[in-house]
Amino acid sequence: MSSILQQLGGLVLGSVPTMVLFLLLVVAYGVLVRRPLTATLAERQARTGGALEKARAAISAVEAKTAEYEERLRKAKAEIFAAREQRVKQWNAEREEALAQARGATGEKVNAAKAEIEQGVLVARQQIEGMSAELSAQILRAVMPAGIQPGATQ
Repeated sequence: MSSILQQLGGLVLGSVPTMVLFLLLVVAYGVLVRRPLTATLAERQARTGGALEKARAAISAVEAKTAEYEERLRKAKAEIFAAREQRVKQWNAEREEALAQARGATGEKVNAAKAEIEQGVLVARQQIEGMSAELSAQILRAVMPAGIQPGATQ
């Protein structure tokens, strides 16, 4: 067993420089690569996180402005619609007033024409009545023989 121990002792003694180099390499990796890499990653995370927060804040501000603009736009559209409705009501009222005036004027003209027609009818009746006696006398003279008087009885 002592030969095995001697062989093991020789192997361990031969591996000491390898272990020292390995430990030295681990320490050098930690100092030269891992710490700067960790610091760089932490800085990147801080910058990225800050940029993300700024982006979220900017998005929130933009959404608030968009909502404000949309509200203003809705109000402006409502005002325009109300003004248009008011103009339409005013135009309708003016049209109704013009129609009422035109109906009134037309009614007056119709009444005047009716009165004129009635006056013409009265004048025509009077002329017909005046001429009917004369026409009946002419008819009797034309139909009756010349010696007989139209009003005489036999």
